[in-house]
Amino acid sequence: MNVHFIAIGGSVMHNLALCLRLKNYNVSGSDDEIFEPAASNLAQHGLLPEKTGWFPEKITSSLDAVILGMHAKDDNPELLKAKELGIPIYSFPAYVYEQIKNKKRVVVAGSHGKTTITSMILHALKHLGKDFDYLVGSRIQDFDMMVSLTDKAPIAVLEGDEYLSSSQEKISKFLFYKPHVAVISGIAWDHVNVFPTFEEYVDQFRQFIATIEKGGALIYNAEDAIVKRLADEADKGLKKIPYSTPRYEIENNKTTLHFDKVEYPLKIFGRHNLQNLEAARLACNQVGIPNELFIKAMQPFTGAAKRLETVFKNDSTALFKDFAHSPSKLKATISAVKEQFPERKLAACMELHTYSSLNPTFLQEYKGCMDEADVPIVYYNQHTLQLKRLPELSPEQVKTAFQNEHLLIFTERDKLVEYLQSLDWKNVNLLMMSSGNFDGLDWEKITPKSPGGDLNT
Repeated sequence: MNVHFIAIGGSVMHNLALCLRLKNYNVSGSDDEIFEPAASNLAQHGLLPEKTGWFPEKITSSLDAVILGMHAKDDNPELLKAKELGIPIYSFPAYVYEQIKNKKRVVVAGSHGKTTITSMILHALKHLGKDFDYLVGSRIQDFDMMVSLTDKAPIAVLEGDEYLSSSQEKISKFLFYKPHVAVISGIAWDHVNVFPTFEEYVDQFRQFIATIEKGGALIYNAEDAIVKRLADEADKGLKKIPYSTPRYEIENNKTTLHFDKVEYPLKIFGRHNLQNLEAARLACNQVGIPNELFIKAMQPFTGAAKRLETVFKNDSTALFKDFAHSPSKLKATISAVKEQFPERKLAACMELHTYSSLNPTFLQEYKGCMDEADVPIVYYNQHTLQLKRLPELSPEQVKTAFQNEHLLIFTERDKLVEYLQSLDWKNVNLLMMSSGNFDGLDWEKITPKSPGGDLNT
């Protein structure tokens, strides 16, 4: 097979390219910008384009398929050439479906928690020696790649993203996968650039439920009112399996799960992660994994990258980084750290980085979401707004939206670093939350190591 990627540098796109290369496909690709780690990963497999940019001469009649990334626009010269030659053009999810359509498909969806739940399922299946294909939106523990597609695996476990598929197929990615087992973890408005109203956003999940194969299972968070409403509305022919927060306790900053009269110490923590664990357990039940084996497999699990990931810790402080960027994610993550370490104060810093978070209208959704932090901090810069072609955002607008009189706002990375370095971190945790990278922040520079200023100032 000869396959060409338009926008090969994307996080998941380049992982699919590597996956196909390992299947001995002839793979080529182009992009107008490729960052790390994609550049190094592609180079290692001989797939890094010699030059950045779009080159229609790469598109020839010898290609069996073109895979189009969301980053590519309608007028992309390579896309236009592929159309001219009549080459089959697939969005990422459409092509993945073609690879797994004869397998039992488990698809995890939701506004939050889907990467973690998918990672938990994959961890358990691998630990128990099962054969499976997968797609997950983050680097995860003990997995070299984010995509694996084989000819023999009977199961495919996919993280189902509600964002649009491509410029040619403007529908949610997860609508392509047609699951036999579907999970919905929660629904909280996001992606306002493509779903301008909450109801339009919710409707994507309603459509997702409608794609579940006949006789399939819907595993849903019964503690989320919107999810429960959609489940109640859904086809009565579906096997509906609700879940909620399991019993757990925290002692000496350690979380223990109580299940079926047995106590299981865990590495993960936070109410939302215990809910995620329940969703993963039930999904694994549907592919033949019994409860006891699943929970024992999960005891050493530490989570996916940037999901309450521990960067540094000692006896009196810890630094965590997390992907949280939407209001519901901020609340859940801040609450998790406060509950796990009740004796410590919490400095929580989030970066306004996504289109939604930088949108002046959507920004109002952040009201009160950082109130549980002892030192709430917001960081953003005007350059990000310019790149997204959004109007300037003033610190006063941000403070008004969050409705928190203690909120500190930084618009220059170096000043944020300087402030964090000045603090006394004894009995204080630092939580850094973003879907970006705080403009290339050096984690070593903010790692709490020695006493400094007064956190109460």
